[in-house]
Amino acid sequence: MLSQLTILFSFFALVLVSIYWLNQAVKLFEQLIGDGQSALVFLEFTALGLPNIIRLVLPLAAFAGTIQVMNRLTNESELVVMQAVGCGPWRLARPVLVFGAIVALIASVLTHALVPASQAQLSERSNEISRDITARFMSEGQFLHPAPGITFYIREITPAGELRDMFLSDARREDRRTTYTAKRALLVESETGPKLVMFDGMAQVLIHETRRLSTAGFDDFTYDIGALLAARVPQPQRLRVQSTLTLLDPPHALLRATGATRAEALQEAHARFSAPLLAVAGALIGYGALLLGGFSRFGVGRQIALAVVLLIGVHLVDNSAADMARRDASLWMVSYLAPGLGIAMGALLITLSGRRRRLPGETRA
Repeated sequence: MLSQLTILFSFFALVLVSIYWLNQAVKLFEQLIGDGQSALVFLEFTALGLPNIIRLVLPLAAFAGTIQVMNRLTNESELVVMQAVGCGPWRLARPVLVFGAIVALIASVLTHALVPASQAQLSERSNEISRDITARFMSEGQFLHPAPGITFYIREITPAGELRDMFLSDARREDRRTTYTAKRALLVESETGPKLVMFDGMAQVLIHETRRLSTAGFDDFTYDIGALLAARVPQPQRLRVQSTLTLLDPPHALLRATGATRAEALQEAHARFSAPLLAVAGALIGYGALLLGGFSRFGVGRQIALAVVLLIGVHLVDNSAADMARRDASLWMVSYLAPGLGIAMGALLITLSGRRRRLPGETRA
């Protein structure tokens, strides 16, 4: 039974990972290849995103594998035979528990080690790609369009990197168009991305509704050009790149740098412990729901539907608990509510299945 669970779990995990990967690969392809990056960069980014995708699908694959194994055992009457020779529900649940623990262990390794490492590497490579894109847009004598609604022109770039006679038109807002012109400009790197510092220029704002043009001269003006490119490369959440020990006691410097609260850091840390337990909960719910129905010539469709509804309920509770934990640091314990509820549901279903089959005067193994 354990070998069947493992084989079918591997199959469903492969299918689900492929679906998730294809969904993200299409977006990455449009972002990276559209920006002139090579296929190797595209493959690198998709590979770095795989650990997080695998982490997400493992509980679902464990649930689907358990449902399929129990369905097969029921249809082929193997489950009836095992129960006839004295195997009670909890005895049959042993391989399911072992299977769930193995999946939870794999998910824990991913959550605590591989996912933060891959997200950190992805963040670093995203910043490198962003700098490369910014440098590529700094071309003289050409009208460039780094983002929808943005037109950029530089007459000359000096050997020292100074931009001469620069033109920038920002039409991203529907109600207005802002145009900047400057005799000189510099591209400066900062902690939040590249900034365009313009000198001795003028800003013109055209309001479309009133057709009114306002102008203002400036000696120097800073424009966040990095914000134009932030959406063109994937930016992972910063808390995910931190280690679990750091998040359990987040320093103030980290909270200031990420803009996150202590509650959000604690929720991220405890979610890394609770999320793998959803694999155990899913396996027990799938096993208990199908065991509850027993053998029937009409199949186990109702039991499968019950298992799916219960699993959806567990994930809804998990999302609600995560929102509560992010708002209040003292509520970090609710992160374990969903897996605990799922495991309790599975145990209840297993217990009920044993009582339904118990005859007067009969003892269970």
